[in-house]
Amino acid sequence: MLNNPSGARLLTRVGGLIRHKRLLLALKAALAASIAWLVALQVPGVASEYPYYAPLGAVACMYPTIAGSAKQGFQTLVGLALGFALAFPVIFFGDRSVVSVALVVGLGVLTAGLPHIGAGRDWIPVAALFVLLLGGDDPDGYSFGYLLQMLVGVTIGLIVNVLIIPPLHLNAVVAGLDSLRSALALQLRDMGEALREQWPPEHKDWADRQNKLTTFSKEVRTAVQLADSSRHGNIRQYRHKRDLAADFHSLQSMERITFYVEDMTELLTDVIWRTPESTPLPKPLGPPLAYAVKLTGTAVEEWDTTAESLTDAENAVEDLMQHLKDVSPDERIDATASLGMALRRILLTIRADAGPQDQDGITLPAPETNDQ
Repeated sequence: MLNNPSGARLLTRVGGLIRHKRLLLALKAALAASIAWLVALQVPGVASEYPYYAPLGAVACMYPTIAGSAKQGFQTLVGLALGFALAFPVIFFGDRSVVSVALVVGLGVLTAGLPHIGAGRDWIPVAALFVLLLGGDDPDGYSFGYLLQMLVGVTIGLIVNVLIIPPLHLNAVVAGLDSLRSALALQLRDMGEALREQWPPEHKDWADRQNKLTTFSKEVRTAVQLADSSRHGNIRQYRHKRDLAADFHSLQSMERITFYVEDMTELLTDVIWRTPESTPLPKPLGPPLAYAVKLTGTAVEEWDTTAESLTDAENAVEDLMQHLKDVSPDERIDATASLGMALRRILLTIRADAGPQDQDGITLPAPETNDQ
């Protein structure tokens, strides 16, 4: 991510969170598979001959979110049914052979390319091949037993996922938004420091972070989307409430600011190293620009429309714009004006992001996110 202690701490925190979630998912998958095996042994009829498919179904549907688990389980069963349907015509017209194996696999792979099959696409050629090669003289019974035991496993896997600590993934949202905001603030503060140094500046770590900010913002968006998905069918959402609509709003604001900051990073890199002749920065504009950039970084860090830091940053940017008017007409101010306009847009974005509110316009407190 970013080369700073807070970034390292965040990675450690997120890494620990990921390991915790993975461990929980592994334990639930193991429990679901063992229960599915016990239940499968009690299933009567022809399906009792294929109990080993029940644990497979439990594992196949295990997913970090309940909604994802249900969707993946359903798609798996659909994929199996399609695979069985493909195998029967081949069995009817011919016995097992090199040609029939190639035919069912080819048809299965082609069918797997259809849209909206999702996780079931990988099961289509496998199911068709299994019916052909393992179905023997009773492909109907094999297909029925296979599908029924997989259904048993999927059902048990879903029940286990619903009842045993279904994760909400809210901590990743809190950590991600805080970290993205801190990363943007750090970038602005470092650029402000670079403007104060004797040129060319000695440290230029900030110039190498340009694309990392966009990548990081995409990761945060994924975390917010996962948290939103994890609420569906999750009984824990009623205890641990969070306004994810407000989180999406804040994320969109930060994504806009990420665009402005990356544009500033590229422009300032041109001013200092790449094309200083064609995009110069007049010396009288250096101090007010550095001051405005630094205060904007503080305003991003605090992200509070009532804080003095936001007002101070806005005043500093307006002061910079006034300095632009006072510069000699012979001086080229294009780069400085562009940087100033980007700072103004950043502050306007913060000002517009009032935070989560209820219908009376009162800011709501952040919910507790422990043990989620």
